[in-house]
Amino acid sequence: MSKNKTSGYKGTYGQKKKEGEGRSSVRYKCSMINSILDVLRQRPGWVEIKEDGEWDFNWCDVGWLRENFDHSYMEEHVRICHFRNHYELTRKNLMVKNLKRYRKTLDREVGRLEGAKCDFFPCTFELPSEYHLFVEEFKRSPGSIWIMKPVARSQGKGIFLFRKLKDIMEWKKDGTRSEDQRDEAPVESYVAQRYIENPYLIGGRKFDLRVYVLVTSYLPLKAWLYRDGFARFSNTRFSLSSIDDQYVHLTNVAVQKTAPDYDPEKGCKWQMQQLRRYLTAKHGSEAVETLFKDIDNIFIRSLLSVQKVIINDKHCFELYGYDILLDQNLKPWLIEVNASPSLTASSQEDYEMKYRLLEDTLNVVDMEGRLTGKEKRVGGYDLMWNDGPVYREDVSLETLGTTYQIANTNLGCVNDRRKQLRQLLKPFPGHKRS
Repeated sequence: MSKNKTSGYKGTYGQKKKEGEGRSSVRYKCSMINSILDVLRQRPGWVEIKEDGEWDFNWCDVGWLRENFDHSYMEEHVRICHFRNHYELTRKNLMVKNLKRYRKTLDREVGRLEGAKCDFFPCTFELPSEYHLFVEEFKRSPGSIWIMKPVARSQGKGIFLFRKLKDIMEWKKDGTRSEDQRDEAPVESYVAQRYIENPYLIGGRKFDLRVYVLVTSYLPLKAWLYRDGFARFSNTRFSLSSIDDQYVHLTNVAVQKTAPDYDPEKGCKWQMQQLRRYLTAKHGSEAVETLFKDIDNIFIRSLLSVQKVIINDKHCFELYGYDILLDQNLKPWLIEVNASPSLTASSQEDYEMKYRLLEDTLNVVDMEGRLTGKEKRVGGYDLMWNDGPVYREDVSLETLGTTYQIANTNLGCVNDRRKQLRQLLKPFPGHKRS
């Protein structure tokens, strides 16, 4: 239960757990009106709390977190869906800053071969503060395309592509304001990022991947990868001849659904399993296994890059939405990480996938206390890191007399979550198997 720090409230939840009495209900708050609210309302034994009522679980937006986290006292059992400074990974400029620092640390302490494993994000600069560094890099490859993104906005807002420096002169001017002008409203920070000009195309269209990673602790780091996800396609065939057409270059659903010929029934998404089958048929299983192993590397390295700066709190967990772009060479690139990935469905299939994802997120967070803490799989989630890499127990690869362990990840593979949950979880009163 959560109360203001000054209230001195003491709940009985922890005592009941010790006595083995369990808890008849979980009181939750939710500031979202989409699929997460549906999941919470249909969770057996969970009760919705309005306004200032006492709660055990809070699915809040980052605005609520910013305004209330430091003023709340939380009992041992309470859970909230964000880490306090989640933005170290989810704000575009800070993500790159932390990845660059982590790569330099690996170069220095382990070696350049290890540092090279962080070579999965495009060349990026923060503007206006790194404008001069950006210009130096820009001049090394004249004619190349760059993409400008506000560091703290989402859904494609404020993004544009450019080839000429004159197109961003306003940022240089704002970054060199005189002292007497700096009391005015602060300049919005952007990142200038080298645009991936050779994206992998399907049907002539660009796409990126949305993948879900759940972190339940940073100290030690404990991270889960969800088997389902999707590819988001642009609605228009790809071309570099027109860099001003957002329908060509931005795959965000918020952008694509405004296209004149957008079909809401069809949408612009493939489920991850469909994409994996397509790539396997075209390139073979070995190439696809390598690709998904490289994608796993992105998740782990990005989380390790912020492990020491994220303020770990036992009350917090985070469901990240990773955006990954593939190029023609089947190299994956990290575009950004979202702290509040969209939970609003764009189709019935999309709703069902997100509903399963959120149900399993609650299963892992385990407010009901049904897990042992030693599970390597819960529903559609596979434990991929637990203070070190997690490997599959039933799979290994032998090459030239050496046995290689296989990572415990199954992105885009069969998600037989219902069967797994039936084996894993004992039903609690009123629970209907999903």
